[in-house]
Amino acid sequence: MTGRAEPPEGTPDGVPGGGDDEYRSVVFDESFVEAAQLQEYSAAERLQDDEHAAVHDRPPGGGAERRRHLPRQGIALVVLIVVAFATAVYMGVRSPYPPPEPAPVQPMRMSMLPLAPQHAVPGGTPADLFEHSPAEELRKGADGITMQPPHSTAHFSESQIQSALAIAKQYLYHSAIDPAVLTGDEVRQVEMLLNPGQQPQFDRSVDKPRSDGRHAATGWMIRFDPDEVELAAPEVRVEGTMNYREAGSEAVEVMADHVFVYALRPAGGPTSSQASLFTVRREMSFHFARSDLRNGRLRVRNVELRAGPAACSSQQSEYLRPLLAGAKATGKGPGGTNPYSAGHDRPAAVCGELADSAQPHPSGQRR
Repeated sequence: MTGRAEPPEGTPDGVPGGGDDEYRSVVFDESFVEAAQLQEYSAAERLQDDEHAAVHDRPPGGGAERRRHLPRQGIALVVLIVVAFATAVYMGVRSPYPPPEPAPVQPMRMSMLPLAPQHAVPGGTPADLFEHSPAEELRKGADGITMQPPHSTAHFSESQIQSALAIAKQYLYHSAIDPAVLTGDEVRQVEMLLNPGQQPQFDRSVDKPRSDGRHAATGWMIRFDPDEVELAAPEVRVEGTMNYREAGSEAVEVMADHVFVYALRPAGGPTSSQASLFTVRREMSFHFARSDLRNGRLRVRNVELRAGPAACSSQQSEYLRPLLAGAKATGKGPGGTNPYSAGHDRPAAVCGELADSAQPHPSGQRR
């Protein structure tokens, strides 16, 4: 074919050169034609193309806008987590209900009954005196502080009861057996076992003791004037009991009832000086709140002492003042009080008479 043939019906009316005249100026070169060729994709290619078609590019500027919003969202999330954590901690530590007010610490109350001897105080060696007195069967030192076996109660576990008894025993040791307390100036070991609410009362009792039933140093501890008395034997003979009971749902009470026997002689004298025995019957009640059990402290509620041989007229608030070997009492009260007896035979008086059966009767001095 050498040229372009005209259609048999001729050129359309009104169109110069026919309908193809408007495309005459468009020239399709070979490269354009090749690019415009249709391509049929296989099934696998169409599936792959569909997967990529699901991902669309964001419009221009969208990424920058997201980057501007992302830091704000992250900061808000971190703040929200911190606030939630702080609230949880606060609610865990703080209770919405106020804690109950702790019960006020009651002051210690004390009564002292000196026991005057009926005769001159027997003297001798400590071994001879102990052997020929009711103290012969008593144990030595802390071994004599025996305890009732601990058992759980309605509101306290066995371990809590055990703690109360152990703290009370420690107090009894330091306040009645420890040599540094008996004939020295050591008071710290006793004070540190007290509830802080009772320590001011203890300090006043030691600094300015007086016989008012509350501020006698001898109510807190057994002590002798080191300028007048010293221990003739290192061991103290001890016998007694310790019991416990609940004092409401929030406290435990321990009751201690002991006899302590001391061998004494004049301070600064020769070691050959005759010794004498001094007997103290001491009944105490201790109070333990739950906080006391946790802190290893106690509260002394009540103390009753019967001690002799002693003079009825002696001042016993700062130190116990025993009559030593050979001394006689100048005044006597109602007789028959035996500190070894567990009965309630305490006379209603400021002084009693020491029963002769409570005194030692060394060899050759039996009456």
